[in-house]
Amino acid sequence: MRSIVLLSGGLDSATVLARAHEQGEECFALTVNYGQRHAAEIDSARRIASSYNVTEHRIVQVDYGQFGGSALTDNALDVPTGGETGIPITYVPARNTVMLSIALGWAEVIDAGKIYIGVNAVDYSGYPDCRPAFIAAFNDLARVATKVGVEGSAISIDAPLIDSSKADIIALGNKLGVDFALTVSCYQADPTGRACGKCDACRLRRDGFAAAGLDDPTMYFSE
Repeated sequence: MRSIVLLSGGLDSATVLARAHEQGEECFALTVNYGQRHAAEIDSARRIASSYNVTEHRIVQVDYGQFGGSALTDNALDVPTGGETGIPITYVPARNTVMLSIALGWAEVIDAGKIYIGVNAVDYSGYPDCRPAFIAAFNDLARVATKVGVEGSAISIDAPLIDSSKADIIALGNKLGVDFALTVSCYQADPTGRACGKCDACRLRRDGFAAAGLDDPTMYFSE
């Protein structure tokens, strides 16, 4: 079966791609350059897609930076480094809705039956578009918003890691042979992909490797 994998360059999406590849699916990778602070994760996505020899890897430009409203797209806003409550300012408004919509359009064109997204609702930052309710709602949308859907063969949205802890995701990726050194998770990585070690994404990644009992290959600014 043909599948599209949303590939950000982080460890979650890399693990999802490895899982789909291991299951024998014909994988198409989609990366969205949405105006984030750095290009390091885009470069990471390229390397990961190449390592799995995907059928095609598309990088789509969507300039979210023109709107601001998130510390990931607006350089005037500082990336928080801990202690926040509620939905943090690193939330990019409607990002996963936009990414899945683009993937849905491409899936219909290439006759893909499934779209994979590496969202997680256990060890995460509380983003509303990473929750099971969002995935369920988008599946409903896919059934009524596409030609294939209304003709009775809807494209499904699969979030296989949504109920997994970060340690479980890392353990699965390790079992599947994911080279985590290729991945970038930091919200403010430098051009070479080195991480700050202070943001929420860095904390979740570091704690996940520790809980999984595995060495974290992340390189940091200070190293």
